[in-house]
Amino acid sequence: MKYTKLGNSDLTVSRVCMGCMGFGDAAHGQHTWTVDEDTTRGIVKHGLDLGINFFDTAIAYQSGTSEQYLGRALRDFTSRDKVVVATKFLPLTNEEIERGVTAQQHIGTMIDASLKNLGMDYVDLYIYHMWDYRVPLHGIMDGLNRVVKAGKARYIGISNCFAYQLAKANALAEREGFAKFVAVENHYNLIFREEEREMAKLCAEDNIAMMPYSSLAGGRLSKHPGETSKRLQEDDYARLKYDATAAQDAVIINRVAEIAGKRGVTMTEVALAWLMTKVTAPIAGATKLHHVDGPAKAVDLELTAEECAYLEEPYVPHRLVGVMAQNTPAASAEQHVWSTGSQKI
Repeated sequence: MKYTKLGNSDLTVSRVCMGCMGFGDAAHGQHTWTVDEDTTRGIVKHGLDLGINFFDTAIAYQSGTSEQYLGRALRDFTSRDKVVVATKFLPLTNEEIERGVTAQQHIGTMIDASLKNLGMDYVDLYIYHMWDYRVPLHGIMDGLNRVVKAGKARYIGISNCFAYQLAKANALAEREGFAKFVAVENHYNLIFREEEREMAKLCAEDNIAMMPYSSLAGGRLSKHPGETSKRLQEDDYARLKYDATAAQDAVIINRVAEIAGKRGVTMTEVALAWLMTKVTAPIAGATKLHHVDGPAKAVDLELTAEECAYLEEPYVPHRLVGVMAQNTPAASAEQHVWSTGSQKI
């Protein structure tokens, strides 16, 4: 395993991050393909054995049971100072807004709930899961700064945002003396490269780490044409993101398979090796033990400049999809369901 610093922090992270959205009680969440605690424990231990020290979860994942499973596994298999744990908090609920709950109060409640789920005194990275257009940005940044000052999070990150929003938030933080975002967790992979237009440039200039989710496009970049899986069959959210562009994406996916065949490696290794030339640590989820092997091996796979160009050449612009498309000022409050049981993130 190889390691690197996470942006402007002193956190040393493995070049691949284990995504924990697939962990948790399916009866308490929006996904049917998640795995139980015993399976989670085996996956986490396997990741640790391969040198992965970076784990990403969220209070929204299966109503907090992902955090619970992860926390117990890490507590049993390693020591707290040997791992970097990131979790995320949800925007305010409609009911909280009606009651006049402030962003600061909401964030304080959310971090305490996550720490209880994880069984930890602090998280290394606390992530603003998606931009909340209904509350003042100052309240969000102040609330996050209070979490850092209280020692409940070492650093803060942001997810599902536009480059202008990240720049605006960090400018406010610098002006007010608040903690700044050191990492961004956004949608980025070989078949969805819209982050290269502005976000990647901003992060490079300001040394903000990129730790993209959906790094394998919900499994599409790891499967040969015709192959399927339970997640590909049942993940409605991934289909929402990728089905409309399946034909144009297939050209790139076929090239991933072609290079994998020539190199004698898996498609997972090729897709993630390409992404590692662009970002700090891609997030790769796992619901089976062997799902951990490809991402770990990808760290050591070096693609040639010609191979990278061959993979990139067929790309065409993609429309905004997923959380970013759903979470915009034009969307009404009724379209936003900020609940841990039903929000698709």
